[in-house]
Amino acid sequence: MEIVRQEAKSARLCPRGHVATICIRVFKGRRDVLVHLFRPDWTSEEAVYSWPELVQEDPQTGPPTSRGDSRAVLLESFNREEMDRIVEYLTARYADRLTRISINSLEFPLPAGLLPLSAMPEGKDIGRIRFEIVPRYPLPFVVHGLYDLSQHKPLDPGPSQT
Repeated sequence: MEIVRQEAKSARLCPRGHVATICIRVFKGRRDVLVHLFRPDWTSEEAVYSWPELVQEDPQTGPPTSRGDSRAVLLESFNREEMDRIVEYLTARYADRLTRISINSLEFPLPAGLLPLSAMPEGKDIGRIRFEIVPRYPLPFVVHGLYDLSQHKPLDPGPSQT
């Protein structure tokens, strides 16, 4: 399993802003499925940040007022300690199932109008992995993973037997 880290080019304006994508070797009949990790619960932190430095506001509409905005993208990201613990957990528990963990840092200010992962509806192809329901989940915070199976080809069934 490969672990790739890319740090932000700009100075850190906020302890949050670390994001990760894992690649699962085989998942739900698909190969190399990308899963984007995020924090699904962050409402208590919303008032803590200096938003004008972190998110560009739309001059037409002003500050965003709903969860469907760039503020939520930042709030569902991880701090460095959380990201390190996630990587430790994933490598210990799923090393044989993952091909890659990619970790990136958000660049600030974030553009206005980004769609947070937590706002994506689940359906036929789009779903969530809720790591906290896995037995012996060791992290003190909740991590979810969003995947879209329509972005990945089905496994090759192999030659048909006749």
